[in-house]
Amino acid sequence: MTIIAPLAGSAQAFSLAGRVAIITGAGKGIGRAIAMVFAAAGASIVVGTRTEANGQATVDEITAKGGNASLIVCDVAKRETAALLVDAALSRFGRIDIVLHNAAVYPMCPIAELSEDMLDETLAVNLKAAFWLTAAALPHLRKSPAPRILVTSSVTGPRVALPGLAHYAASKSGLNGFIRAAAMEYAREGITVNGVEPGLIHTDAIDALGDADAVAGMARAIPLRRLGRPEEIAFAMQYLASDAAAFVTGQTIIVDGGALLPENLSALE
Repeated sequence: MTIIAPLAGSAQAFSLAGRVAIITGAGKGIGRAIAMVFAAAGASIVVGTRTEANGQATVDEITAKGGNASLIVCDVAKRETAALLVDAALSRFGRIDIVLHNAAVYPMCPIAELSEDMLDETLAVNLKAAFWLTAAALPHLRKSPAPRILVTSSVTGPRVALPGLAHYAASKSGLNGFIRAAAMEYAREGITVNGVEPGLIHTDAIDALGDADAVAGMARAIPLRRLGRPEEIAFAMQYLASDAAAFVTGQTIIVDGGALLPENLSALE
C-alpha cells in the first residue's frame, strides 16, 4: 500500500484559486456567506439572485475586499433563465467550475391552505432549479479540471419535520435524492455532487420567526447552545468545492450544532 505523506502546504487543498463559481441565492444570508468565503479562497463569483439590490451588495462587499464577482439578476426557477445565468457566467469569466444551488423559498402554510401557486413556486425554486442549472452547466463542467455541483439542502425534510412546511420539506427531501442520483450519473466524468444540510442558522429568516426570546429558545434546544452562523455553512461548502473533497460524492454534511442527536430534549437540561 502506498502511504501518501501530508502535503507541505495542506491549506492549498482547500484553495479555490482560479475557479469560477455560480452561486444562486447569494444576495443575503447563507448564500452571501458562501460567496464571501469562496471569494476569499480565490474563486471568481457569479452572484445569481432575483433581487438586484441584495446581489449588488454581495458583489460590492467581495470587490471591496479584493475579490472578483459579477452580478446576474435571474429567476433560476425557470429553465430558460437558469440557462441564461450559465451563459452569462461563461461570457464573463470564460469557464465554469462550480455550480452551487442555494436559492430557496420557505413560506409557512398548512397543507390544507396551500395554494397550487405556492406549491409550484416552492418546488420550482428549491428543487427544479437544481435540475435546470445542472443541465445547462454540464457541457462546461466537463471541461473543468475540478467540476463540482453543490446544493444547500436542509435537515427539514430529509431528517426532521415542522408543521406548516410540508412543501418546503418535500422540496429539500427531493434535493437529497437529486444529490445521490446525479452523483451516480456523473461520477464516471469526474463531476462530484454534494450538499450541506443546515440546521438552525442565524439569518434574517430566523429573526422573522419570532422575537429575541423565541430565538434564544431555539438556541437552548441545540446541544451547542447557540444557532449556527452562515459562514459555518460556507466553510463546509468550501471543503466540498475544494480538492480536499475530490473523492467525496453523493453526500450531504449536516451542520446543526448537534440538534439531531438528543433522543429527547430532557437530555439538554
